[in-house]
Amino acid sequence: MNKPDQRPREIFTRLLQALGPQHWWPAESREETIIGAILTQNTSWVNVEKAIAALRQRRLLAFSRLEEMAPADLAAVIRPSGYYNQKAARLREFSRRLRTEHGTLERLETLDTGELRSWLLSVKGIGPETADSILLYAFGRPVFVVDAYTGRIFSRHGLVTARAGYDDIQAYVHRHLPPEPQVYNEFHALLVNIGKNFCRRRQPACQQCPLQELLPDRQSNPGEEHE
Repeated sequence: MNKPDQRPREIFTRLLQALGPQHWWPAESREETIIGAILTQNTSWVNVEKAIAALRQRRLLAFSRLEEMAPADLAAVIRPSGYYNQKAARLREFSRRLRTEHGTLERLETLDTGELRSWLLSVKGIGPETADSILLYAFGRPVFVVDAYTGRIFSRHGLVTARAGYDDIQAYVHRHLPPEPQVYNEFHALLVNIGKNFCRRRQPACQQCPLQELLPDRQSNPGEEHE
């Protein structure tokens, strides 16, 4: 049996020491977490916070309330999140499917992780990243969330190839880090921090990055995005 690759653990440890706990996902309820996961598609968290605040102000952070709203009215409330008509439809569809097929989030939670993931992916508009965000942050399942930041950082550090897909990267993490929700939660949040502030797509700040010493080839130019 192959020994685990220690590089992911080393990266995780170094980031946690340098940046500290990220306290992510910032939500007050499971419903808010799921709503936020859908709203954050193709936008920044700053915009999602504005939409969540508008929903909270109107006491709409409940699936039963969302499904009752007219699509145009819901779209107007979540407008700051962008793609608001599309996201309003996705929120209402999630609410409808939950009500008609499971009734409550408590019943949905009784599914095992594989079944729950399959159900989430069957909801129109929910892809792997959104489904896994819901699994990890709303249901506490040991499923690592992969995003563009993760792929970029792992590729530049030689952990995966530049062409590695979502499933490849997720499987790599699952093989080499313990299946603990808190570890996956913290690691994902730390990688997002690094991707935003240091390992940018263009003009990366490698010299200031906590992971600079772990780059496999100091002579390479990580500023060139691989295709």
